[in-house]
Amino acid sequence: MDQRIINLFDEYTHKPLRRDEFINRLIRLTGSLAAATAVLPLLEVNYAKAATVPENAAGIQGQDITYPGDGITMKGYLVKPTTLAAGAKTGAVIVIHENRGLNPHIRDVTRRVAQAGYIALAPDALSATGGTPQNEDEARDLIGKLDAQKNLNNYLKALDYLGGLPECNGKIGCVGFCWGGAMANQLAVNAPALKAAVAYYGRQPDAADVPKIKAAVLLHYGGLDERVNAGIPAYEAALKAAGVKYQLFVYEGAQHAFNNDTAPTRYNKEAADKAWERTLQLFSETLH
Repeated sequence: MDQRIINLFDEYTHKPLRRDEFINRLIRLTGSLAAATAVLPLLEVNYAKAATVPENAAGIQGQDITYPGDGITMKGYLVKPTTLAAGAKTGAVIVIHENRGLNPHIRDVTRRVAQAGYIALAPDALSATGGTPQNEDEARDLIGKLDAQKNLNNYLKALDYLGGLPECNGKIGCVGFCWGGAMANQLAVNAPALKAAVAYYGRQPDAADVPKIKAAVLLHYGGLDERVNAGIPAYEAALKAAGVKYQLFVYEGAQHAFNNDTAPTRYNKEAADKAWERTLQLFSETLH
């Protein structure tokens, strides 16, 4: 697909553009309304493909929970492995959604984490407005209106919630995607108890804050993601200068959101599989 079309969709989902403006520009790029209509399903997510790990998969058990946030009750999706021996404990992972909110794809990723043997919690950043709406445009708009400090506090309180679970060994990491990747970087800066932070194509923190990081950091980027990748050099220089343990991988030929298997045009199975393998390896090294 024409890279200009993918870049336009990225602008639509992150700027964000109004949908009518996006469609008009897509028509100009494709040449006709019919062509734009044909391209659109290739760009937008298809949650029918979201369940790679079924909700009733053996070895895990999931439920919707609440926990205390910053002046609000936070909603979340909690999945635990059921294969732990009696009295055994394991590490925990906060799964941080994209700017679409806590959708079926992120719930599936949360089950993948639990299937790997960890307690997994996906908070819903839009809990204050009743939770993630089905309309993605509405979700993106609401995400953009969040109070940054309160939102951060709500994720920091997720660490407290997980640390209080009897099955948790006290070692907690996080993994975030896009908007959630930026939040994973912010948790690394602001949560000194965090053991591991994995950011998929997420905006980088201010270089001045990087020395605060105590967690091991793993950074995944798509080679074609010019918007996010512009911040790599300053972040990497700051990580090196501060002596932070980190790994950084750029997957050549991969787009932004290459891990999202419900986004057919941008999903890159080879890059996604390799990044996930590296993610689980870091969790294995830091959360047991």
